[in-house]
Formats: sequence, C-alpha cells, structure tokens
Amino acid sequence: MPALKQADRFLASIDPDFADLIAKVGPSRLNIDKSREPYQALMSAVAHQQLHGNAAMAILGRVIALFPEHPFPPPDLFLARPDEELRACGLSAAKLAAMRDIAAKSLSGVVPSRAGAARMDNEALIERLTSLRGVGRWTVEMLLMFSLGRPDILPIDDFGVREGYRKLKKLEVQPKPKALAEIGQAWAPYRSTAAWYLWRASEIKVSAVNS
Repeated sequence: MPALKQADRFLASIDPDFADLIAKVGPSRLNIDKSREPYQALMSAVAHQQLHGNAAMAILGRVIALFPEHPFPPPDLFLARPDEELRACGLSAAKLAAMRDIAAKSLSGVVPSRAGAARMDNEALIERLTSLRGVGRWTVEMLLMFSLGRPDILPIDDFGVREGYRKLKKLEVQPKPKALAEIGQAWAPYRSTAAWYLWRASEIKVSAVNS
C-alpha cells in the first residue's frame, strides 16, 4: 500500500476500525477546488439543494449559459437578469431568492473573497455565511472543506457521515450529531479526512467495513 498521508496515518493509529477502513479504501482523496471563490461555491451549492446531481448541473449550466462572456455569472450581472429568465432555467422561486441574496451580499462584502475567507476562522465564516438566505451550516462546511481546503471540519449533521460511523462501528442506530461531535474530537486536527472516510464507509456493505 502506498505511503499514507499524515492524516491517514493519524486516524489509522488511533482507531483500528479506521485502520481497516483505510486499508480497504486506500489513501484519502479530498478533492479541493482552489479556483472557486466562496460566491461561486455558495451559488452552486444552493442550485444543488434537494436535487439529483445531474439535474442540478443541468439547471446551473443553463444559468451559466445566459452569461457567455463569463465562466460563472458575476454577482452584478446575475442581479440584473429578470426573474423570468432565471426561472426559465429551472430555478425555483426559493432558490432564485437565495441566489439573489448571495449575489447581493457578495457585492456588499458579506460574502468574502477567497483571500478574505482565508483570514477568517471556521466558526466566523459559518456565523457570517449562515446569515444568508438558504445557506445553512452544512453548506458552509462543504465550502470550508472542498473550496477552502480546511482540514479539520466534521459535518455532524450530514446523514452520510453519521451513517458511515454507524457502519464502521457496527451500531444499531446512527449517533446523534452532538454525540458524533464529541466522538470526533479524537480525530482533530484531521476531521475533514475522517469525514471523507466515513462517507466511503456509508457506501459499502457493513460486513466489508470490519471484515
């Protein structure tokens, strides 16, 4: 097996169940998109809410196509587009309202640039960005993990993370979010990697996790 990254080695060293899972899954692959600004990440996240990935991508693709001179709609131009055009792309009224709020708050500075976000700690970003319409803690946690590359994020409200822990430990029921937060303190400062492995655990058969 290739040399494990530091986070993988740490998790394997403190928990034999994690060690077995890592041996089966292989090295962690947290795919971080360093090119995305928080504005784009939040807009994309809202477009994907409560939709299958392919359907969300199709809708977002139609929105992006309205702005052919830009790789992603700038906030000022997005706000200038009539509701009718954006709704015709497949956006619900609630999603459009949320995306307009994100665009407006990007222009006003509430949504920081990537450089600005880098100067803020996790909880400060969560507190600021969950003030936006349609943006909850989980959405900001995904931004922190996959756009900003923060290494110590544990999305305790995520069904897959809690289900992965249930399977990893062969439990009858998932841990409650608060309980998982306490359990996960042992995984710091690599809780993002732990979450990635728990997602993988949620996808495989119970017998395969600990066999």
